[in-house]
Amino acid sequence: MSEMANMDPEGIDGVRMSWNSWPRTKVEASKCVIPLAACISPIRHHPDIQTLPYAPLRCKTCASPLNCFARVDFTAKIWICPFCFQRNHFPPHYGMISETNLPAELYPQFTTVQYTLPNPSINPQMGVDPNASPALSPSPVFVFVLDTCMIEEEFDYVRSAMKRAIGLLPENALVGFVSFGTQAHVHELGFSDMSKVFVFRGTKEVTKDQVMEQLGLTVPGRRGPAASAAYQQKGMMPNGFPSSGVTRFLLPASDCEFTLNSLLDELQTDQWPVQPGTRASRCTGVALSVAAGLLGACLPGTGARIITLVGGPCTEGPGTIISKDLSDPVRSHKDLDKDAAPYFKKAVKFYDGLAKQLVSQGHVLDVFASALDQVGVAEMKVAVERTGGLAVLAESFGHSVFKDSFKRVFEDGEHSLGLCFNGTLEVNCSKDIKIQGIIGPCTSMEKKGPNVADTVIGEGNTSAWKMCGLDKSTCLTVFFDLSSTDRSNTPGTVNPQLYLQFLTSYQTPEGQSLLRVTTVTRQWVDSTVSSEELVQGFDQETAAVVMGRLASLKMEIEEGFDATRWLDRNLIRLCSKFGDYRKDDPSSFTLNPCFSLFPQFMFNLRRSQFVQVFNNSPDETAYFRMLLNKENITNAAVMLQPSLISYSFNTLPQPALLDVASIAADRILLLDSYFSVVIFHGMTIAQWRNMGYQNQTEHQAFAQLLQAPQDDAQMIIRERFPVPRLVVCDQHGSQARFLLAKLNPSATYNNAHEMAAGSDVIFTDDVSLQVFFEHLQRLAVQS
Repeated sequence: MSEMANMDPEGIDGVRMSWNSWPRTKVEASKCVIPLAACISPIRHHPDIQTLPYAPLRCKTCASPLNCFARVDFTAKIWICPFCFQRNHFPPHYGMISETNLPAELYPQFTTVQYTLPNPSINPQMGVDPNASPALSPSPVFVFVLDTCMIEEEFDYVRSAMKRAIGLLPENALVGFVSFGTQAHVHELGFSDMSKVFVFRGTKEVTKDQVMEQLGLTVPGRRGPAASAAYQQKGMMPNGFPSSGVTRFLLPASDCEFTLNSLLDELQTDQWPVQPGTRASRCTGVALSVAAGLLGACLPGTGARIITLVGGPCTEGPGTIISKDLSDPVRSHKDLDKDAAPYFKKAVKFYDGLAKQLVSQGHVLDVFASALDQVGVAEMKVAVERTGGLAVLAESFGHSVFKDSFKRVFEDGEHSLGLCFNGTLEVNCSKDIKIQGIIGPCTSMEKKGPNVADTVIGEGNTSAWKMCGLDKSTCLTVFFDLSSTDRSNTPGTVNPQLYLQFLTSYQTPEGQSLLRVTTVTRQWVDSTVSSEELVQGFDQETAAVVMGRLASLKMEIEEGFDATRWLDRNLIRLCSKFGDYRKDDPSSFTLNPCFSLFPQFMFNLRRSQFVQVFNNSPDETAYFRMLLNKENITNAAVMLQPSLISYSFNTLPQPALLDVASIAADRILLLDSYFSVVIFHGMTIAQWRNMGYQNQTEHQAFAQLLQAPQDDAQMIIRERFPVPRLVVCDQHGSQARFLLAKLNPSATYNNAHEMAAGSDVIFTDDVSLQVFFEHLQRLAVQS
């Protein structure tokens, strides 16, 4: 694998592209089959990134910051922008610049630099106080929204998880608390003498203004921005909050930890009676509207998260996904295809509206759902994804998938997620490149410009996107198109390099504002002359992930889209363009090593849960797709094509083929399919373990063999968010299905007689990789 050779393929820039050399024209680009796309991890940590204590110098025409690809004339003190070729004069404070005295942003190795921005003034109408200390940046806000419709046991789990989380919050973080069942309750934490609660009816929709009015957060008699400006001037708390109002509901964690803990101890599960044969009435939609309205009273530019803990489906008010009658099952994929899910579209529309409100406020929605049945993640997906929120789906609040993931959100140190707020991403590109859109956790800011394409993929029609929440692992896929004008320039004037620039501004958890500027260059190649350079610049892993993300998106938005056929057709076109073969002779077909892994990725993508939704609920599918769209390429590639490691007595642990032939009686296999990690013991190993050989001193080697995959699995689990599910199983055991479902069925019941002893067969009619290749070769060489 290429990973072994290059441990950090993203480098300092955090950018990987499907093609690293670009064809010159739109026609040539469409013949390349795989779209021109760049996957960028905007705030990924890298030790070589310099943080500069000043603001960037920008081009006066296109506003792109000075970078190491700009041409500099040191005597005339001029730099030429690589994007628009504008000549810019250096300002006086760059007067000392020379070939031997360069600012950091002009060093060729610093293609990515970070600038420290002055903190945005909390309220532009009041002006910035020049004497204000930087510590007064707005504190991050966490509003916990807790479902109370659950059994006592689950409720105890979720309460203890919440108490632990509140203990881990930074001292200056502000905390709010909303609980909901049949009605939504906003707890006034500032009133610690006794518990004081504002109750909202669960059956009817509440607007932001109604929430603020009922909670007493508006100025009586005045409406509109003037009122809120006057309200903001009436005396500020040190953390930039109005002195009354919001601070009754949002308190610093250090002040309200005791109040909250005792409140959680007294809190009961929803006391509303539930008739036999009916579901509990749960008003998730109203509770989220109320939490969003409460945060609407915060000052603009405050980073805030709504952390929702849900234990079942919404059955009341806006966002309802199912009736209260238990004989009515929650919608399945089949229902959605046949338009037989009466609540679905209305609920999605509600969450779409909530997403718009949260994005305009700059706040994030996180969903932690733990239930055996679906809770409505498929409907909430739009709000979670557009605000850059986290989602975790587990079976119970007592399960390690929920408990460990939830703890990770609040942890500091090397395992912290690096949660940042209020991000925006802008993309600048060379003249003939157009931006189609982004797939990933962001929202289009509708910023039009000459480099915006007419066709849209994902969040499009813009060259700037808002990311209310982003973290170290956030990755966005930007799709590019070429302008259709055929260039008849004289060859001498054509620039051989193309440039792309990604500008990410964001707020760190400490409230500091940073701007990261990444400028990358790639080569234009004339693919009509030779496709050799094009082939050498193909990144198989990135291309497979891009195709997976695009197929998932099309499955969601195009009616009757057949993903398997679409992927197959594209793969055949790619192989017939870039393969070496004689027409109509399948045996002559060979693929350049730069493409050789790609068909295998497509084979596994076709079989993955992203394309085959038959065995998953709409909630699970939505959850898997959210993670596929936001994780980096290495992680996303594991989702599409799991990794398998084999452990046996006489060899070191080694990668094994993702094939049923890798199963042997005297082997342990470790499968990492991202969402779950499976330790699979061969038959003989399992028998020896059951006899307790590992506890005998003369069988130390066996004890070590059993321990090795456990240690490696723990390493994977520690590094990953959401925490994967650990499955430990034996050959022929019921849980072995977690491994068998992912393996290539090279041995099925049809050819079981050819099998070696101790290996396994898979009972399936799916084609194997071998058969898939044979068909691919035959179709690719057809004239």
